[in-house]
Amino acid sequence: MSERAPSNFREMVYAVVRQIPAGRVTSYGEVASLCGYPRHARLVGSCLKTIPDGIEEVPWQRVVNSKGVISPREGGTRATERQAHLLREEGVDVQDAGDAGDLGNGGQVNLFLYGWDGEGVLVPNAIV
Repeated sequence: MSERAPSNFREMVYAVVRQIPAGRVTSYGEVASLCGYPRHARLVGSCLKTIPDGIEEVPWQRVVNSKGVISPREGGTRATERQAHLLREEGVDVQDAGDAGDLGNGGQVNLFLYGWDGEGVLVPNAIV
């Protein structure tokens, strides 16, 4: 049975994601682990998908799946292309990962080159 995430999990996720340096990426699972809940990667995705208005900037584009692929989301190809564009603006090389070079299936980021391991991250009320 999976441990239930605390009521402040969303704020914990945003705190971690704000610490990802420009030009680096990490995975949903890594963010969940840094928050102290390694089995909650999907919940991290949900938190980033629904960032409320008025929340201090959260660089959501710096989070990809565990293979370095931009995950499809609401908005389809346009949303995926936007994330790839924002990452490229930060100097991240995003390769086409879809069939026939279609970013609609997600762009690919080399995690070995651009991955961030969360070293020195500070998370309020995390279980680590």
